[in-house]
Amino acid sequence: QVQPVESGGGLVQAGGSLRLSCAASRLIFSINPMGWYRQAPGKQRELVATITRGGSTNYVDSVKDRFTISRDNAKNTGYLQMNMLTPEDTAVYYCALGPLRSGLLEPNYWGQGTQVTVSS
Repeated sequence: QVQPVESGGGLVQAGGSLRLSCAASRLIFSINPMGWYRQAPGKQRELVATITRGGSTNYVDSVKDRFTISRDNAKNTGYLQMNMLTPEDTAVYYCALGPLRSGLLEPNYWGQGTQVTVSS
């Protein structure tokens, strides 16, 4: 497949953890930085975290110290480890791949999204 595919979403109680995965073809994964976005109902899509090919990471303030983005270039797979989840983290989470310019990801490839629901 050309587009990345996310997995790992689901329903979890507040304070719990989930790990999202993003699998892509070597063709697009190996050459691109990766990011995770999320979109909650009635809100705009938000960039949550990015990671360069070399492993440098960046996070939106609301998830710092709770979420960890990583990538395994040998497996062409990226991850988002989410800990201490709150109901405010409820959203559809999307994986995206593309160049980073001035710290902003410019996605060329999007996954289909995976739902994360955090109950209180």
